[in-house]
Amino acid sequence: MRDIKGISRGLTMGEGRLTIGITQGDINGIGWEVILKTFADTRMCEICTPVIYGSKRAAEYYRTTISELENISFNICRTVDDARRGCVNLVECGDRETAIEPGRASAAAGKAAADALLRAVADLREGRIAAVVTAPIDKETIHGEQFDCTGHTEFFGREFGAEPMMIMCSDRLKVGLVTVHIPVSQVSADITREKIVSRLTQLRSTLKQDFGIVEPRIAVLSLNPHNGDGGLFGSEEEQTIRPAVAEAYSNGILAFGPFAADGLFAGGHYASYDAVLAMYHDQGLIPFKTVSPDGVNFTAGLPVIRTSPDHGVAYDIAGKDMADASSMRNAVFAAVDIARAREAWREWSADPLQRFEREKGRDVSVNDLPQTEPEE
Repeated sequence: MRDIKGISRGLTMGEGRLTIGITQGDINGIGWEVILKTFADTRMCEICTPVIYGSKRAAEYYRTTISELENISFNICRTVDDARRGCVNLVECGDRETAIEPGRASAAAGKAAADALLRAVADLREGRIAAVVTAPIDKETIHGEQFDCTGHTEFFGREFGAEPMMIMCSDRLKVGLVTVHIPVSQVSADITREKIVSRLTQLRSTLKQDFGIVEPRIAVLSLNPHNGDGGLFGSEEEQTIRPAVAEAYSNGILAFGPFAADGLFAGGHYASYDAVLAMYHDQGLIPFKTVSPDGVNFTAGLPVIRTSPDHGVAYDIAGKDMADASSMRNAVFAAVDIARAREAWREWSADPLQRFEREKGRDVSVNDLPQTEPEE
């Protein structure tokens, strides 16, 4: 794991306003359209100091494709240190001559996405930005020497030496995943008791420190139809998932289940829980996107903060002024909220006994605390 500097310092720029990095994603997809629509609202610069990593040429191109877009200007920066509060800042990255071809997958567009991502991650690691919001990439065209992972989630996990967890979040629903970007044929083999317990531990931790939930209740989904029907449709529920839920509960995690996915979501019972743990990608994302079409993808389990909109590059509508920016806007909101919640959590959880005594009216050191004599 590389050194990470300034994770809890140097995160603000001017009057406590957080500096948030935004990567351009695939320049032939809808990334620039949702970025421009998001920051065309000048109130966004009151919430954070945005720093977009990407191509000025692409920004100017897509600005001409969007109707009724109020003038949006950029403060062009050599580095993030040149960013100004109250402005939409742009750190230029990559080859300025890269062709912009909306709707077309190309290796050049993939490289442009990777260049912007790597530049933002370098600043994130150094603590120059509080969080990063990633616009959608094409996993096929970006794949190469610079980016040899199956997605953003795995990339950030590798870069920051952690086991990442994909969490889809909105005000209505939060869904964590046991497995992420693997073939469905491999899901059963990848689900183990230990992994489920680990994911539940991660999910509880992030719900507490990143979302401010005092003690979260988590619903765990089954893998097979009808919860396995006592083994008729598979043994994973009885042999793996149920024992994992019991172990997690014995460890103090309020985990319940397993529940059949269709019944939990269709019946609205998910609303009784603070989060749902799904066994695989589509099991969690299909109901999430149905319930929360403008939700956010958050990569938990990292020492840094990364969010993204919950959609892909959408080549079919790129350059046609059809993209909805709601999810990108919410991803920026989430990045700011999580950064502030995490900083508050660090303060709340640091030296709690000493803080308790201080709040009662006197400071205290460890030497002031009552000492217990060892038993004979």
